[in-house]
Amino acid sequence: MDSLITAAARALAAGDPLGALKRVALRDDAPALALRGIAMAQLGDFPRAKALLKSAARAFGPREAVARARCVVADAEIALVSRDLGWPEKALETARAVLEAHGDRVNAAHARNLQVRRLVLIGRLDEAEQALDGFDPMPLPPASRAANALIVAGIAVRRLQTKTARAQLALAREAAREAGIPALTAEVDGAFLALSKPAARLIARGEERALLLEEVAALLASGALVIDACRHVVRAGDRLASLSTRPVLFALARTLAEAWPGDASRSALLARAFRARHADESHRARLRVEIGRLRAELRDVAEVSATARGFVLVPRHAREVAVLAPPVEGQHGAVLALLADGEAWASSALAIALGASPRTVQRALDALCAAGKVQPIGRGRARRWMTPPVPGFPTVLLLPGPLPSD
Repeated sequence: MDSLITAAARALAAGDPLGALKRVALRDDAPALALRGIAMAQLGDFPRAKALLKSAARAFGPREAVARARCVVADAEIALVSRDLGWPEKALETARAVLEAHGDRVNAAHARNLQVRRLVLIGRLDEAEQALDGFDPMPLPPASRAANALIVAGIAVRRLQTKTARAQLALAREAAREAGIPALTAEVDGAFLALSKPAARLIARGEERALLLEEVAALLASGALVIDACRHVVRAGDRLASLSTRPVLFALARTLAEAWPGDASRSALLARAFRARHADESHRARLRVEIGRLRAELRDVAEVSATARGFVLVPRHAREVAVLAPPVEGQHGAVLALLADGEAWASSALAIALGASPRTVQRALDALCAAGKVQPIGRGRARRWMTPPVPGFPTVLLLPGPLPSD
């Protein structure tokens, strides 16, 4: 590796893409193309970055397997940052195996981090934890340790383990400062800031207020009967009834909980569960059937008793009843929640993360765009969707080491 390539690689590792480009911008050999691709990615020009990395991967010879594997890792990170979740997982796993076999533990660890970040992003937390099980980040450089701590913190946040999340973010902040990369420090600070923002809404006894993540964890640990509209479950302490595949039953349970300690009228239940404006005998008959099914689902945590004007929820063990609702609700609220991270998402990535069909997601995006709540960027297959921009820090591409061959 010549001196210019070495200097450019060090500049990229330190988060200085302009310094790297000054050294390799006019070169078109394979290592220079790879470094130019990384630099363009750090500057946010993802299409140009992907093209340069693909050119570099083709230009590397058959004996330069490590260099090609590093190109695959960099390309996968660009896809992740640009919220294109359709990239081939097997290619990244193969690249990671090549890097481990050749002793490039830093970039192999980075590939592992990318795999886990994708799993976390699409909600597959158990698989993410299994991938990290037994992995020790301490021998890695500071930037890699910070990235690993951010991932662990992200899992902890989704598990409502706030103490673990804050401890991991503290480790990430220390590692980021040691690395001396301003963009990485900004990303850690942004993660800390997210913990101070409302994570959900509490609806109880006719009142509504925002909850921080710690307050959500405290509510779930309090033993109260919680109708969790974030996960579509009903829980009381360790007892849990999942209604994630029973939207009508969950709508009934939520209406009953919002009316507690009073009862919910039959008209209110019909309007919420069946969207019936003018109830007839068939609607009332169906309501009786669904209430019977709800009683069976909630038998371990609550009873549903009939009253003169409707039905009332009676907890079996809890003293309080509360509804835990997402910060953003309404039609297409799940799409807006994903776009709230400030990144530009591909519609296919949104479909993967939501477990919905691409056509369903596209209809939601078109409706939100017409309402001015989201905006498209680019055209055709390069089109991405995001919420109107606000001040903040985007996720940045951070390679833990030089990309080209040694």
